[in-house]
Amino acid sequence: AEAANLPPLTEAQKNKLRHLSVVTLAAKIKVVALFFPEFSPHWGYPVLVTIMFPQCIPYSVLLEQLQLKNVRQLEDLVIEAVYADVLRGSLDQRNQRLEVDYSIGRDIRREELSTITRTLQEWCQGCEVVLSGIEEQVSRANQHKEQQLALKQQIESEVANLKKTIKVTTAAAAAATSQDPEQHLTELREPAPGTNQRQASKKTSKAKGLRGSAKIWSKSN
Repeated sequence: AEAANLPPLTEAQKNKLRHLSVVTLAAKIKVVALFFPEFSPHWGYPVLVTIMFPQCIPYSVLLEQLQLKNVRQLEDLVIEAVYADVLRGSLDQRNQRLEVDYSIGRDIRREELSTITRTLQEWCQGCEVVLSGIEEQVSRANQHKEQQLALKQQIESEVANLKKTIKVTTAAAAAATSQDPEQHLTELREPAPGTNQRQASKKTSKAKGLRGSAKIWSKSN
């Protein structure tokens, strides 16, 4: 009765209403949140993965709801809706159905509030678990850092004690020989004065011996 009092709709207005009808049919897209407590042994914190299952709408349902005459008109309408970014999906001509991956949102109905609230609560719980895992990893990293700093201090302390021990031992050895500790260390590092001369004389005598043998061999030839 009210439709008779309203002006007739243009074809563009009818197509827009049909687009919204497709969105309403595609609003039942299944969203599943998968929770992995120990996704990776290296990371150690849980991971929350959201998977969206496409909504499949048969051509027969679309033709009836949209009041279209043939499949050609239906496919043209769906392609137009995809280009208008009203929905995203694909046409399965073999199985005669529309697979919807995404669609724009419409006004929320009162009966949908409980479902939305439950979904948001599940999402918040998953985020809290992931945050707890990240905080645990931060605590482990700080603990490892403290252990490394303590190990570094221990090594530096041992090196300092070793230097002191070497210095005391050197001083004791120098005192036993009635020498200055620094002079004693210098003598330990440097060879005796006559050592280089003896080595040089040995090398010279060897060289002379080789030359003499070479002369004798040439005369005999």
